Amino acid sequence: MKKSIILLFLSFVIFGCKSKSVPVTGTKLDMKKEVALKGNWVITSVTYPSSEYIKVTSFNIEDSQCFVGSEWNFISNNNKGEMKLTKNGCSGYSTPITWYINKEGKLVMKFLEGAKAKNVNQGYVLTVNNITETSFELVDYVNVGGNSTKVVYQFVRNN
Repeated sequence: MKKSIILLFLSFVIFGCKSKSVPVTGTKLDMKKEVALKGNWVITSVTYPSSEYIKVTSFNIEDSQCFVGSEWNFISNNNKGEMKLTKNGCSGYSTPITWYINKEGKLVMKFLEGAKAKNVNQGYVLTVNNITETSFELVDYVNVGGNSTKVVYQFVRNN
């Protein structure tokens, strides 16, 4: 009888603690796309509808237009890198990043801000489009006035 109660309790604990959450994105890597992004890049434009009237704060850091001219480095063999805001009149923010591209074409990225990646709980999931040897786009969706608005970051290779 005692063993039955213990087994019943253990099965409750095991099934009761099972996570019901579904991962936001897949973790199977798209190595071909990751290698294509390897190197140094600069954002040449940030576009979204009504950008002349509405300000968007990109990545909860700075106005989206401060990202024009920002420098990005992606290292594909360890999924690390760095980003720097370089535009005059902006914060000059700089941070190491971790990133990967999954099989669904999503770039999953964390800004480390001096912390270890395992200690950073928040990150960003963006769609990677139009990868060539010299350019690619990252697409994010932000809430503007209750509507989902597409923000496109255009990158060009910086040799």
